[in-house]
Amino acid sequence: MADPASVPRPPWDVLAAIGAGGALGSLARYGLSAVLPHSPDQFPLSTFATNVSGCLLIGVLMAVVTGAAQPHRLLRPFLGVGILGGYTTFSTYATETLDLVTTGHPFTGLSYALGTVAAALVAVYAGHEITRSVMK
Repeated sequence: MADPASVPRPPWDVLAAIGAGGALGSLARYGLSAVLPHSPDQFPLSTFATNVSGCLLIGVLMAVVTGAAQPHRLLRPFLGVGILGGYTTFSTYATETLDLVTTGHPFTGLSYALGTVAAALVAVYAGHEITRSVMK
């Protein structure tokens, strides 16, 4: 095990950027869930929309970060880890899937579980490729 004193500590500005971004992303996720509420037996549209749109945006961000000559060093921590990390939610997705399956809605739960993964993969790819083509 590594000596705790030998583990490098991240700079405070990086931690602050992640924290500020995480707060903003979490507020955006909450806002979307308030706009698109659902009952426990319904397809969780707000979480689905959050995770898929977050994946689209992470694709955009990665295209911008990898395509920029020298992106600001706080860009990825603030937007990627912070905002998009706070915005998207795997734990809610997993809990809602389990709730649907265990409360007698296995088809809805399975379609939600598989549909989210498929849509998220398509979204991150589309966000990356579209942004990359626009940046050329």
